[in-house]
Amino acid sequence: MRSTDAPRRRRADAARNAERIMRAARAAFAEAGGGITLEEIAQRAGVGLATLYRHFPSKDRLVREVVEELMREEIEPAITRALAEQDPLRGMSVMLETVLTLASGQPGILATARDAGALTADVAPRFIQPLTQLMRNAQAAGQVRADLEPDDLKRMLVMLLSTLRPAEGPDEGWRRSLVLLLDALRPDGATPLPPATPPARC
Repeated sequence: MRSTDAPRRRRADAARNAERIMRAARAAFAEAGGGITLEEIAQRAGVGLATLYRHFPSKDRLVREVVEELMREEIEPAITRALAEQDPLRGMSVMLETVLTLASGQPGILATARDAGALTADVAPRFIQPLTQLMRNAQAAGQVRADLEPDDLKRMLVMLLSTLRPAEGPDEGWRRSLVLLLDALRPDGATPLPPATPPARC
């Protein structure tokens, strides 16, 4: 055996353990929310608690890594698709549909991330900024009312998320709310908005 084989094998084992922990944590948070313990997650992953702690020193750290994985695997590809849309209003719809589908299908993850403070100021702009860009493009194309502001988008996203009723089982009612909201953004027959207030925290 070459001298480099053992370290390489240890690194590969460590990477596999980290992946198993992440997969188990994501499923556990989706099912049970933030009440699940690290011990339970370690058992689901088939690793010892010490191994879990070597990769993720705290539960908050693990939650943040799950949020980052969701951003990479679910949100960022949707952003790319949305920005590639020739119809910017359709692009806005793609982004909002992705978040609402994720939140309605895995409500425990959203609640866990919120409670752990994982939805930090550096996460929200990665979604809001491209959504704002699409809004500006839609305004330039005459698809969206000219007096809409980025802060309005944040409030609308919170409104849409508040319509979810995960405790009652799978909920697709948000799709009606999204269509109604997007129709309300159109300039035809729009009533002038009151003056904008200070930006809301997302």
